[in-house]
Amino acid sequence: MKQVKLPKAFLWGGAIAANQAEGAYQVDGKGISLADLHRSYPEKTNAEIADLQHKGMSLADIQANLSDETGYYPKRHGIDFYHRYETDLALLREMGFQTFRTSIDWTRIFPTGEETEPNEAGLAYYDRLIDAIISHGMMPIITLLHYETPVALTLRYGGWHHRKVLDLFVKYGQVILSRYQDKVGYWIVINQVNLVQFEPFNSTAIPYDTVDNYEAACFQAIHHQFVACAKLVKFAKTINPDMMIGTMMADCTAYPNSCDPDDINLALKRNRMQYFYTDVQFRGAYPQYALNYFAENDIQVDMAEEDVDLLATYPMDFLALSYYYSQMVDASQNTMRPESVTPNPKLKVNPWGWAVDPKGLYNSLSQYWDRYQKPLMIAENGFGMYDEVVDGQIHDAYRIAYLSAHIEQMKQAIYDGAQVIAYCAWGPIDIISCSSAQMSKRYGFIYVDLDDQGHGSGKRIKKDSFDWYKQVIATNGDRLS
Repeated sequence: MKQVKLPKAFLWGGAIAANQAEGAYQVDGKGISLADLHRSYPEKTNAEIADLQHKGMSLADIQANLSDETGYYPKRHGIDFYHRYETDLALLREMGFQTFRTSIDWTRIFPTGEETEPNEAGLAYYDRLIDAIISHGMMPIITLLHYETPVALTLRYGGWHHRKVLDLFVKYGQVILSRYQDKVGYWIVINQVNLVQFEPFNSTAIPYDTVDNYEAACFQAIHHQFVACAKLVKFAKTINPDMMIGTMMADCTAYPNSCDPDDINLALKRNRMQYFYTDVQFRGAYPQYALNYFAENDIQVDMAEEDVDLLATYPMDFLALSYYYSQMVDASQNTMRPESVTPNPKLKVNPWGWAVDPKGLYNSLSQYWDRYQKPLMIAENGFGMYDEVVDGQIHDAYRIAYLSAHIEQMKQAIYDGAQVIAYCAWGPIDIISCSSAQMSKRYGFIYVDLDDQGHGSGKRIKKDSFDWYKQVIATNGDRLS
């Protein structure tokens, strides 16, 4: 492969989410978010846990989990980043991090989403955190919503398909953008706006048993999220035009199983329904293929005239992308449903069934760049795996192999013209898994001594990948082995 030199301004770092790391769920007036409802299921397989995510939650599930006094809810506790962020950030600085992505938990600022004034204790925490990120020499990248919608808004309005939630989120976003406009240059409004297809409840806050057509309600919720993004772009440009406001996608593009035209066409149509989210947010209108899909599946999206104008006038500034694995479709057995895929026999998978495909990252970055010509940021890329501590050490050569191969493919995409401005490794310190609520699904360069039930010392231990990533950053990606 061509040896590629990255620009000196390229940003190396890592990413976490507030709900997976902070813990302290009853501290300083925090409310209950969607993430706080996810309990641990030690008796279930990884596949069964994934099925629960795909299904979402019923209203009865929510109420049961809110009143449960015996189950363990890992994201309520995280890794206690709320109290330990200073020492954790110091470890990231030791690796040479130039940027750090995290989210602000909506329920720390407006615990129920409807308070008249923001919670000053929550704002004070993020004042300290953002100042600490900067003082450690890192540029903060802040996500406004990373599955942290207040549960109170689900119970009162049924979730994001109600327009009131849109308005309340915009109010929250304006508070945060105003407060940190001079400290944060890159903002991601909503994490993985397309992942409603795999995590519908986390994305939309809609209980599946409260609507007649769940898919239609989810697309209405996504429309409201599109409008919220446009409104916040408009607001941001009035207070500080230099702020970059981005959208974020989880890469879910698919390969055809074969050269059979039916396989190729199914992959094309599936991929277009992935590009739908960015077509709206970058091109400013709903594409005809999406309108056709809605008509064919009894989906009606209520759009105000103001919405249409906002989407056309205020596109997003950049695309943040999470990439972990690729997918494949076979027209003889798969459908337009995003979860309907065929295993790729050419690829190995991790214990959660995620296919390791570095070249898929090249494909994804190249496709998005060719389509939109917008700056790209790798907001998440990582390898979830069971790590073993041996004599106080963690030898994670598998993680180094995964990440080095993906970084190499990122460099090839840059060589071919893609404007990639940052690489954020997912979970640079072990945190609670989003998809499985497991601690044992580890991504970090830093091991945290906690198990799936929260038992352990919480001690931080550097893995072999810690020194490897330090070298990658120091050489600006030149040394990957």
